[in-house]
Amino acid sequence: MYRVRQSDCPAARARPIAVPMVRPDHHPLAGLALGLIGVAIFGATLPMTRIALGGFDPLFITCGRALIASAIAGLALRLSGRRMPVGRLREFLVVGVFLVFAFPGFVALALKTVPAAHGGIVLGLLPLLTAAFAAVFAGERPGPAFWGWSLAGAGLVLAFTLTGSGMAPGTGDLWLLLASVTTALGYVFSGRLARDMAGWEVIGWALVLCAPVSAAGTLWSLAKGGIHAPGAAEWLALCYLGAGSMFLGFLFWNAGLAIGGIARVGQVQLVQTFITLALSALLLGEAVTPQMLGYAVAVCTVVWLGRKARVGVAAPRRG
Repeated sequence: MYRVRQSDCPAARARPIAVPMVRPDHHPLAGLALGLIGVAIFGATLPMTRIALGGFDPLFITCGRALIASAIAGLALRLSGRRMPVGRLREFLVVGVFLVFAFPGFVALALKTVPAAHGGIVLGLLPLLTAAFAAVFAGERPGPAFWGWSLAGAGLVLAFTLTGSGMAPGTGDLWLLLASVTTALGYVFSGRLARDMAGWEVIGWALVLCAPVSAAGTLWSLAKGGIHAPGAAEWLALCYLGAGSMFLGFLFWNAGLAIGGIARVGQVQLVQTFITLALSALLLGEAVTPQMLGYAVAVCTVVWLGRKARVGVAAPRRG
């Protein structure tokens, strides 16, 4: 179903833009599939950040990856002829603050003191936080069964953290907790915006709006010695963080949130913990034990069983 949306830009009011209007939860399996592709791309974020830290400081990584993604987003928006929906400027800025700056910055700080695998485990709290914020800010109303499966998944991740990971909490856990909170908030606002426009457009406008700050931060970090003789691996990791984690992943992720529901698709993030573990072993040489694989199967089972749990949408307020 389509409706015609008049652009908020005065110069574009003569050109109505047709945008797809998809009711949340209307295509849950498609939303889960798109979300899983996004999660697979996001799953490499922590290992790549760890690699990039070998040649750059946290501020340069945070702003540099955003600047790379901003260039890609700006080009895509220009070629597609998209116009900024200025009536939702504040929401784009919120997405930018949380996802363009806060999450990458907190993760880069955390990974200076804890392994990437440890970070992936702590970020397993993301699905529960996303569901909670979706209920508060996006009008979604998960039913008791959904909360039960969500808590079961979070419990498995917590049990893995305490008994199965072979790692004790490190000093970077506070940064990881802040990263989880800001990311969940950013996902919710992104999902709301993606109900009315393409998922890539949401992160694209957020990146473009943040580009001046990204450029300034990159230059300031460069002047302060933010680059430490990086090799090819560090440059490739930074490029992946910009093109993949910061842009391409959101193309699939935001689309999944929009058509499958923020709370439900958010549960796919439980799988991200184990994608991160696998990539940490492959790229960084960190160990993956049979116990880790057992928890991975259990978590995937919980996500699959919870996919049909009821998630309603609150009726809009009148007046």
